[in-house]
Amino acid sequence: MFLPVTLTAAAAAALINLWLAVRVGQMRGATKTIHGDDGGGPLTRRMRAQLNFVENTPFVLILVAAIELSGKGNPWLAWVVGVYMLGRVAHGIGMDGEGPTKPRMIGVLITMLTLLGLAVAATLIALGLI
Repeated sequence: MFLPVTLTAAAAAALINLWLAVRVGQMRGATKTIHGDDGGGPLTRRMRAQLNFVENTPFVLILVAAIELSGKGNPWLAWVVGVYMLGRVAHGIGMDGEGPTKPRMIGVLITMLTLLGLAVAATLIALGLI
């Protein structure tokens, strides 16, 4: 079975994770921190941005695949994935700030709403209500 939304989402997630990893590596070089972190500084923030992505994205991908397999995800599911990925990029950029930043807040909000929305949709599909 071909799942184009899931396939595209997984590819986008891989590229974003790679971008986040490169940013961590760049900061490691800038701070001359080979192992561990820098005690809450810019390296730690970039590491947390990548880890936060890795913590949340598998749930999104699993829900996207399940919804797509059910045949109930067209065309809205692709839009949700696109917004989610843009939110994760915003979050990664926003984590460079020392305090709260708008991109970080936007990324967090999009992530939470995406997880909640997909979970609700999956549950309604499972119950046969949509």
